[in-house]
Amino acid sequence: MTFRTSPTTRTRASWAGGLALAAASALLLTGCVAGEDAGTGSADAAGTGASDGEWSTDTLDIDFATYNPLSLVVKDQGYLEDALGDDVTVNWTQSAGSNKANELLRAGAVDVGSTAGSAALLARSNGSPIKTIDVYSQPEWSALVVPGDSTITDVEGLRGKTIAATTGTDPYFFLLQALDQAGLSASDVTIQNLQHADGRAALENGSVDAWSGLDPIMAASEAESGTKLLYRNVDFLSYGFLNATESFLEASPDVAQVVVDSYEKARAWALDNPDETAAILAKAAAIDPAVATTVIDRTHLDIDPAPGADQRAVLEKVGPILVESGDVPSQDDVDAALDSLFDDSYAKATSTS
Repeated sequence: MTFRTSPTTRTRASWAGGLALAAASALLLTGCVAGEDAGTGSADAAGTGASDGEWSTDTLDIDFATYNPLSLVVKDQGYLEDALGDDVTVNWTQSAGSNKANELLRAGAVDVGSTAGSAALLARSNGSPIKTIDVYSQPEWSALVVPGDSTITDVEGLRGKTIAATTGTDPYFFLLQALDQAGLSASDVTIQNLQHADGRAALENGSVDAWSGLDPIMAASEAESGTKLLYRNVDFLSYGFLNATESFLEASPDVAQVVVDSYEKARAWALDNPDETAAILAKAAAIDPAVATTVIDRTHLDIDPAPGADQRAVLEKVGPILVESGDVPSQDDVDAALDSLFDDSYAKATSTS
């Protein structure tokens, strides 16, 4: 199986074929044995669950999000319910943004939640006991957005302007990096902390001059309201992280493995069925199918699902920004989080079974 290494190289066919085989094997669930380099989580899962007729828990609390298309496929196709059967109740909760997913994880309201990589690092750096167990996408899901008739032509033109952004999310950290590259800082602008949908509304009603947007809300704004993307840079965006609480992984590694297996089955299906995936997104987000297609086209799913060096490289750039902005007390906290955030054992068990 060849993993995607460049944001401009699409390998849908090779990934769909490889992942379809991997997913078929992985969905034998606990019959899948982890490799020697896998952590204890998936290794424990191999000895529990369906193989002895019992799961470690009778409930799974998990989120879905319109910024995470694979979560929508898993939910729509019923992969978790089919795999876990009647003995485990799957409770779905929608996350409106990475910050909300982090709140749900910290409160124990979900066992597994979807965030951007930067948001996962922020949470772990501030003591949230989460682990990243799967990378669901490398999306270009954020950009700086201005009204269609705006006279602002570059990031430098934002000096003294008011910008909407949701703190603790990838669009927020995208904004900070874009400002820094342009020789500006957060103190050179006014940042209004608004949830993503409210940021769109503020931009379109003239309450702010710019918005650090998030798909699919951003794509809908472009199509429906004529807003335009002022600045794009995929290198400033972290990957989509699927995170689980440490307590869930310790208590239910068998069910955690089922979650990752289901995500990889969804990845293979989505790569093979991009139009159907866009239709699922359009329905979930209540957006036009053409807008949903734009979002899917900007979302790279054909990537290695195991969190590792590529993701760490991105987060190492974000870490100092978290400290400089005051979102994390010290670089030591960031470094400790980077060293403890990833658990690649579940994704490796799925892809090598």
